[in-house]
Amino acid sequence: MDMVEIAPTAHPPVVKIMDYGKFKYEQAKKERDSRRGSKQVELREVRMKVKIDTHDRDFKIRTARKLLLDGDKVKVSVMLRARENSHPEVAEELLKRVYTQLEDLADLERPPRLEGRFFSMTLDPAKKAAARKVAEEKQQKQAAKAAAAPPAPQEPEATEAAPAAETVAAE
Repeated sequence: MDMVEIAPTAHPPVVKIMDYGKFKYEQAKKERDSRRGSKQVELREVRMKVKIDTHDRDFKIRTARKLLLDGDKVKVSVMLRARENSHPEVAEELLKRVYTQLEDLADLERPPRLEGRFFSMTLDPAKKAAARKVAEEKQQKQAAKAAAAPPAPQEPEATEAAPAAETVAAE
């Protein structure tokens, strides 16, 4: 049994008599459990070149969209080669076009900036997009439950049969 200081900043300090090894083990266990629930945010990169075609660019944007929906940060980079280095404004325009297509899902964490041969920007998944994704998942689960539930038996209504008889008589 040891005397363990629980709250050293309190006046007077709070001390408890307990097994110190057990105390340290339980603190480590609580810390592990708190880390287990949180997701580690990764920085993923999507690279492209200045002379990328529209279909290829759209494909890269779809990839970035998937990564953002998974909750990861995305670094979008445009590689400049040879004479392309003398016209970085083309790469900056390409990055701005990518951001305009992803701004519903992402916040611009770091604006487009030239780093050596790469022009890059970092996108952070927006909080509103994460909330929207959670709401969509709830709706899908509710729809799945409603589809799985057996339908309630319906009684045939007499009003539906009457218009059909009138159309036959009119012919």
